[in-house]
Amino acid sequence: MKAVITGGAGFIGSRLAEELLKQQYDILIIDNLISGSKENIPKSAKFVKKDIVKDDIANELEDADVIFHFAADPDVRSSAEKPEKSFNQNVVGTFNVLEACRKNDIERVVFASTSTVYGESETIPTPETMPCEPISNYGASKLACESYVSSYSHSYGIKSTVLRYANIYGPPSTHGVIFDFYKKLKTNPRKLEILGNGKQEKSYLFIDDCISGTMIAFQKQKKEYDVFNIGSEIKHTVDEIAEQVCKNIGISPIFEYTGGERGWVGDVKLMLLDISKLKDIGWKERTTFEQGVKEYISWLKKGEKK
Repeated sequence: MKAVITGGAGFIGSRLAEELLKQQYDILIIDNLISGSKENIPKSAKFVKKDIVKDDIANELEDADVIFHFAADPDVRSSAEKPEKSFNQNVVGTFNVLEACRKNDIERVVFASTSTVYGESETIPTPETMPCEPISNYGASKLACESYVSSYSHSYGIKSTVLRYANIYGPPSTHGVIFDFYKKLKTNPRKLEILGNGKQEKSYLFIDDCISGTMIAFQKQKKEYDVFNIGSEIKHTVDEIAEQVCKNIGISPIFEYTGGERGWVGDVKLMLLDISKLKDIGWKERTTFEQGVKEYISWLKKGEKK
């Protein structure tokens, strides 16, 4: 079985590649290495440096059994300042990948989406059936991508899986609130700047559980097109995250807040996904938040010693 992973040099994509290799897939990774790193690519995976926005990838998709489309601009915050960047990398890039799939008669696509497509849902926990009203340009771009995945699935018979991830963290991630706090505290261990008021409350899922959820959705989906939430059932405030990071570093800094209910334009104040659909097909979260943060901080510390 041949699997192609766009964005396979990135955080989730590279970890997915490792899991697929364990399951005896032949892996081809396509990545432009702008946010991904060659160091993340498993040694036994093939690699092609291409940009899905600018380059034709049709030849790379030839004879592929499944495409995991994980290449994207993941920065919610910068999408407010540079909306065209997230539109091009996410929407145009996804359209190009789907066109390459159509031309190669690819039968299976798995797309990495996001919980931000819901915006500020009135229903918490939020199920997949809730209306989507994104409040960030990033969320809007991902929702547009979902629509194209759906249309290509129904128009060309491509069995498609949409995965709405919620705040995935862990090695080898180099973005997100935990990473940001760690880097700030290494610069100044006496003070920690927290965006907003620290009361924003969301769920956070460790990368190992993200990958297991991804594989279960991919392998057990029955419909031609389906959407799955992938996240934790437990939410945490930003203050709680800061406390966990400080605890694992062994410091007690002063917390200083930038103020306001949101950390940035497009920041969702409260987010918790309903994951009963994924649990019904056999998934279970196995890593507690405390365990996950401890493992992640330990990995970050080891990276500094290299």
